[in-house]
Amino acid sequence: MEKCRESPDSEGVVRSMELGDLAGGRVLGTYNLNGRKNQSFVTTFILMGIPHPPELDTTLFGIFLVIYALTLVGNLLILTVIKVDNHLHTPMYYFLANLSFIDTCFSTVTVPKILMGLLSPDGGVISFQSCVAQLYFFHILGGSECLLYTVMSFDRYLAITHPLHYATMMSGKTCALLAGGTWLTGALLSAIQTTLTFRLPYCGPNQIEHYLCDAPPILKLACADTSDNETVIFLNIGVLTFTCFFLIFLSYMSIVRAILKIRTAQGRYKAFQTCASHCIVALCFFLPCLFIYLRPGTKDAVDVIVAIFFTVITPMLNPVVYTLRNKEVKTALLRLQSRGIFAKRK
Repeated sequence: MEKCRESPDSEGVVRSMELGDLAGGRVLGTYNLNGRKNQSFVTTFILMGIPHPPELDTTLFGIFLVIYALTLVGNLLILTVIKVDNHLHTPMYYFLANLSFIDTCFSTVTVPKILMGLLSPDGGVISFQSCVAQLYFFHILGGSECLLYTVMSFDRYLAITHPLHYATMMSGKTCALLAGGTWLTGALLSAIQTTLTFRLPYCGPNQIEHYLCDAPPILKLACADTSDNETVIFLNIGVLTFTCFFLIFLSYMSIVRAILKIRTAQGRYKAFQTCASHCIVALCFFLPCLFIYLRPGTKDAVDVIVAIFFTVITPMLNPVVYTLRNKEVKTALLRLQSRGIFAKRK
């Protein structure tokens, strides 16, 4: 540790002094008039990444790069086909387009930093401000996606149980309000979480046992009591996730009962197929979230591996599941392809 260098201002107040480097992250200290230390904090964090042997760096880099590319291509393709195909201008696909946009952003917030950490020994270094930004966007996107899954299940519930009044109940204005509500709620909850997390002093160490700046691993580095913050995490994230999951469960129980009353086998199959796609991607998102944020106690390595499912795998699965299991989307993709071929011939 270097010797401290003081530089008092005109009033004799020592603003700050350099205490040295802590595992690559600057640690600064703030002092009062008597030279007594008030607070110290880090200006740089180090994301420790995914636990793995060093010899697997190249292999994991290739795997995550392919996953990221597939995620971007798949979700952007879904956005494009819904935008240009008039047959898909319905509430269900409006919400699916929102989901694809969220997944594109969600993956972009997390995966590039994973790739940087695998590519370079210094790739895990992240500034304090960048860590704040990553935490905020991670939670606003995660919260919005959580709420959007609930809205999508409600949309399917209305479409199957109230088909005659569906068009009136799910008007364009209603869809816009529901989608906007998910974003606004996600932004509010994320702002609360981010503000409370980074109001705490962080004196070091500065090594975050994760591949992203998430609240639980960051709080372990705080130099203050974090019990209030942990309660907020439980209420802000855990309860929200559980409530949304429970509402989705209730919606699909009602949907299943309604589907079983459909007289034709073809009608039942189409309804089950549409709902099954949503159930698959919702489970891939909610189960890891519930495991991480609601279970008592945390284990860093386990949380990191489980978090990969809803931060990396689920955004890639969404376009695959909705494309392979959805006849309307596949038909729209074929129309888009034929339109492109026809344009080339002209």
